[in-house]
Amino acid sequence: MATVKPVRISLTTFCRTTKMSFIAKRVFDILSSLIALVIFSPILMIISIWIALDSRGGIFYRQIRVGKNQKEFGLYKFRSMRSYSDKAGQITIGNDSRITKVGEFIRKFKIDEIPQLINIIKGDMSVVGPRPEVPKYVKMYSAEQLNVLTVLPGLTDYASIEYLDEQKILGAADDPDKAYIEEVMPAKLKLNLKYIADRSFWLDIKLIFRTIGKIIR
Repeated sequence: MATVKPVRISLTTFCRTTKMSFIAKRVFDILSSLIALVIFSPILMIISIWIALDSRGGIFYRQIRVGKNQKEFGLYKFRSMRSYSDKAGQITIGNDSRITKVGEFIRKFKIDEIPQLINIIKGDMSVVGPRPEVPKYVKMYSAEQLNVLTVLPGLTDYASIEYLDEQKILGAADDPDKAYIEEVMPAKLKLNLKYIADRSFWLDIKLIFRTIGKIIR
């Protein structure tokens, strides 16, 4: 009976494969982000004017988030809330009175997230990866949960799709902050870790289309 020899992959080959995968993902991130910005540019112009006319404050909103290797960066969004709303808390719930009229619309269709394509081009984020969290909640991560910070954060992944209506879920809770910390955040981090374990180029493509499909529905 013939014996089957185990296949051994050298450290050099593994590193080379990992590096090539990273380069391929990075090229895809940059090209897809640039194409998306060009395609959506007319919509972005209209949204920018609408935000400026709707309420006082800047068109964009920049919030500190924690990225790969626990490095903090400024995440860009279209401003969907009134200025200085962060002082009242970093969780948005239900029919939050801080949300502007245009903000309600762009949040519903996730248009407020489009400026994060700039973060992707800069290298802060990827198209697909765990959503970046604010420092306040990252400080509560366990040693295992901190593994989500070993990859670039992204616009979408398993958790983003599962909790697309997170605002409504927290709006139904008696204590939204407690519900987020004890229920939503651990569940999302578990899905984040699942993505990291499963990740591949084809999974990224699948998750992108699943996200678009759920937003449309």
